[in-house]
Amino acid sequence: MEVDREDGRSQNQLRPLACSRNILHRAHGSASWSQGDTKVLAAVYGPKAGTKKNENPEKACIEVIWKPKTGQIGKPEKEYEMILKRTLESVCILTVNPNTTTSIIVQVVNDDGALLPSAINAACMALVDAGIPMKHLAVAICCCVAKSGYVILDPTKLEEQKMKAFAYLVFPNSVHSVLPEGSLRVEGEPIENGIITSVTHGMMSVDDYFYCLERGRAASVKLSDFLRRNLQQQSTDSSKAG
Repeated sequence: MEVDREDGRSQNQLRPLACSRNILHRAHGSASWSQGDTKVLAAVYGPKAGTKKNENPEKACIEVIWKPKTGQIGKPEKEYEMILKRTLESVCILTVNPNTTTSIIVQVVNDDGALLPSAINAACMALVDAGIPMKHLAVAICCCVAKSGYVILDPTKLEEQKMKAFAYLVFPNSVHSVLPEGSLRVEGEPIENGIITSVTHGMMSVDDYFYCLERGRAASVKLSDFLRRNLQQQSTDSSKAG
């Protein structure tokens, strides 16, 4: 079933993507990420000596600070911080710089839907810019389920408000993995078949969830291609500047 979206996109079509790195000179790494009119900045500071209370000093600590566009941080933003922290801990190699803390500050510039996935994508690119050791990159996508049962990807804010449920999905981008080839399997499954983070809100059936997973995994290939081109282009630009 084809669905008419207000911006003319198909159900599985992503909004235009844009990403820039090394945009903040005082940070150790930084990136901006845009999906349509949603835009997020991420800055990385560290690693700095010492870990936070209740953290394992034998590993590196990841700290996430969420800054809304306006107003004070609330319960949703605290949840975003927790999800971001757990996601980034999953993709970073925490044994390389033990007993250190790396802080990631996420600044919301504009929220027009799919805010958390945009923030995850921005944070990952900022970590790359800072040279933080990573197992692989990650790509995040939002899938929404309407009351009538159809699924759309990368919703705008208005579309989100009309949906009965949605899922934030984060997939590994194994193309950029720095792990040995033999370790790219988890319990016998290739890592590209896995999922790093899955967060759902609202009511959706098991079938709806697996359909979101299928559509999200297909979209992650497009996001991975965009990241690859972006990294290659900026590496080429840096070489020419040097």
